[in-house]
Amino acid sequence: MQKARCYGLGARHTFVNGRKQVDRKSFAGDKMKKQFIEDLTAGDSVSDIFILNGKNMATKKDGNHYLNVSFSDRTGEIKGVVWDNVEQVATIARSGDFVRVEGNTSEYKGEKQLVVRNMEKVPEDTIDSKDFLPATPRDIEDMFKRLLMIVDSIEKKYIKDLFEAFWRDKDFVTKFKAAPGAKKMHHAYIGGLLEHTLSMASLADKIAGHYKGIDRDILIAGAILHDIGKINEYTYSFHIDYSDKGRLLSHIAIGLEMLTEKLDEVRDFPDEQIILLKHLIISHHGEREFGSLEPPKTIEAVLLNYIDEIDAKVNGIREFMDKEDRGERWTSYHRVLDRHFYIGSEKEGDKE
Repeated sequence: MQKARCYGLGARHTFVNGRKQVDRKSFAGDKMKKQFIEDLTAGDSVSDIFILNGKNMATKKDGNHYLNVSFSDRTGEIKGVVWDNVEQVATIARSGDFVRVEGNTSEYKGEKQLVVRNMEKVPEDTIDSKDFLPATPRDIEDMFKRLLMIVDSIEKKYIKDLFEAFWRDKDFVTKFKAAPGAKKMHHAYIGGLLEHTLSMASLADKIAGHYKGIDRDILIAGAILHDIGKINEYTYSFHIDYSDKGRLLSHIAIGLEMLTEKLDEVRDFPDEQIILLKHLIISHHGEREFGSLEPPKTIEAVLLNYIDEIDAKVNGIREFMDKEDRGERWTSYHRVLDRHFYIGSEKEGDKE
């Protein structure tokens, strides 16, 4: 387990009768981060650093306020509640800040909940990002080499030249290797975008050979480029969140802009092929209600949409299963997909 380096925070605050008090005891001598969300169980006493994902004020039946909060680290997310000194605690930190939390873990409606007694903001430069950013277990450079091999198999020179324009851009390549595939749901970790892209390109290669009349080159190009806008849709230095640009434009619009810029560096790229490639990017979510600017209107676009759906769903379900009790035959209820998933009996490989 990766641990954070030591840190010192200076004075910490508590509240007495609603007024902020300063405890001169420093955290400088505290141990490195040792409590991770996936390991917390009801009844645990908590004193550690987490990311404040969000907060909102609510009102009890008696008219008094309480604060709903949520926290995360590289192992997951947990909801929490603040009952006392709510107004003061609410001003300590903003969403996205690192906070030291003191409290206890309880269970509410079948889920873990953190009952917060005290919370304070922690300086970002004292944080080891590895404690908060999950990362792919796969080798980044090996995945990128495999992706390059697929690109090398493309026959159309102008599409190869397009990828060469992307690979020459060192800033793009660095971000492309590191970016997550999503904030939640699937491939939501460092290297997730590359892992998702390689998987999709491999599936596209197989499927293109299964059906007659498929433009393999354009399908593979679409599989590799469909999500490139995510390198700027998210921020992921210490935790995964949407950038301002990502919230305002979405990765589809950003990716289309990036593709247009690189196409300017390629000679003799047929106009029709440019339109077909751009269509793959703007339609890969399938329906307008899911973010597509247009529904898929070519066979390649239809295939790309389903390839994306397959890879995202399988990865998301596997991650969900991995967090479950391996002694159970069924998972807990998956709220987004509205079902339980069958795990089955423990296999010998699982035991090992």
